[in-house]
Amino acid sequence: MRRRVRKRGYEGSSASTLGERSSLGGRIPLAALIQTVAVAEHLNFRHAANALGVAQSSVSARVKALEEEIGILLFERHARGVRLTEAGRHFVKQIAAGVDQLDHAVKTAGMAASGKSGRLRIGVPALIPCSFLAELIARYRNDYPGINLEIIEGTARDAVMRLRANRLDVAFVAGTPYLSDCHTRPIWSEPLVAVLSDDHRLAGQSTITWNSLVGETFLVRHGGTGPQIHDHIMLRFAGRWPAPSILRFDVERGTLLSMVGQDFGITIAGGATALQPMSGIVFLPIADEPKPFTFTGVWSPFNRSATLKNLLDLASKMSRSGRDGDRSAG
Repeated sequence: MRRRVRKRGYEGSSASTLGERSSLGGRIPLAALIQTVAVAEHLNFRHAANALGVAQSSVSARVKALEEEIGILLFERHARGVRLTEAGRHFVKQIAAGVDQLDHAVKTAGMAASGKSGRLRIGVPALIPCSFLAELIARYRNDYPGINLEIIEGTARDAVMRLRANRLDVAFVAGTPYLSDCHTRPIWSEPLVAVLSDDHRLAGQSTITWNSLVGETFLVRHGGTGPQIHDHIMLRFAGRWPAPSILRFDVERGTLLSMVGQDFGITIAGGATALQPMSGIVFLPIADEPKPFTFTGVWSPFNRSATLKNLLDLASKMSRSGRDGDRSAG
């Protein structure tokens, strides 16, 4: 026998009735909608309750309360289960779509909150195969395949400007800059090497010193780590005579190394640059360089995204494990 459900007379067009109807959704618990959809899928209260991991009595009570609240009989009960009424089919079809969208929204929001989906914009001086930075990004992509990585190459100055304009999430820069409005953390370090043509007068030595490079012409880039290399050369030759001749070029790293091989001058680079040997040039350790060159991560203190935290945590883990060695960012 069909159960009689209290009707609400929504067919009327009075302002009070329409107002009641428009506010109805705010009085229906989400759990009632989810459980109603489950009953419609299983056509059985007990099976729906088992699928949801709740008591059958809870499902029955919530569905009944929902029917009474909206004034529509959604299910016809019988001994072996239930079946949807025609009105119930229309109702569940609409509600199921909304529940699916909500479920998707919850899942995607959860993934974003845990740093498993989203976007991460990284500023780099360069990406050299086998470098610490290249390996860091490769491992991050493997661990978090749902993250869309954007890699932007440029100088440290460019990167900081982009950070301040919220166009980058993190930048890796050469040196240890002090930035009062940014968080910074040393990530990895590497020895510096001199890069000379293979017919240079010093090319046959196993190591060189800064003093042996007095009078040389140095080549540096405008981009990448060029500004930091320029400043480092000036620091090492402060008070020496003659002062170093430094020529700056707006070229890529590979082009600069090729120019060294053609005797335009010499340059200074991170040690791991030597992991990709080029014909015509040699890499020599600088024996009196007091300490390795540090590369620093820089990010906004207002950026608390999990995607960024996961990258920084991975970088710290790799650095602690000693995998930085003599690898270079470029």
